[in-house]
Amino acid sequence: MLGVVVTDHLYTTFPDHPEGQLAKTRAAVVSAAALADVGRALELGAHIRLGKGEASSGGGDKSSILSDAVEAVIGAMYLDGGLETARRFVLGQLGDPIAEAATVPGRRDYKTRLQELAASAGEGPPVYEISESGPDHLKRFEAAVTIGGEIRGTGDGSSKKEAEQRAARAAYDAHSAQDGASDV
Repeated sequence: MLGVVVTDHLYTTFPDHPEGQLAKTRAAVVSAAALADVGRALELGAHIRLGKGEASSGGGDKSSILSDAVEAVIGAMYLDGGLETARRFVLGQLGDPIAEAATVPGRRDYKTRLQELAASAGEGPPVYEISESGPDHLKRFEAAVTIGGEIRGTGDGSSKKEAEQRAARAAYDAHSAQDGASDV
């Protein structure tokens, strides 16, 4: 339901945007990170039933669990109240992120932004190295991004993707600060 509502909204609200820009916007808005932000804003984690191990390891704030829970809530709203109920909830929670993402597509995707920045500077593609630690139920990942043989940023997270995004953001922000560029 989430994808249907967001896709329909983008198509009808931004009919002149190129297909590629709409696809980037949709991807940013229906991402696990965006949905986890919604879950945190709604304090949904406090209402999720978790096993003892997951609960004791902070599972109520884990992005993957929160994003899945938000999708489940949207599905339940659709089943209980129909498409219009689900649409109102989705657009009420994601309206601002949709508008922001449509204005600046790919804003949250720092890996893509860093790759474009490195390419425009003639530095070659970013390379990510991942390490992990902790038990399986509480795994942590650390990422280091290297460009031209030099580590440009590091980040950590509860998934490889999250760690890479944080490393890319650190590298992007550092590069932008050196150049005096604004954070687009």
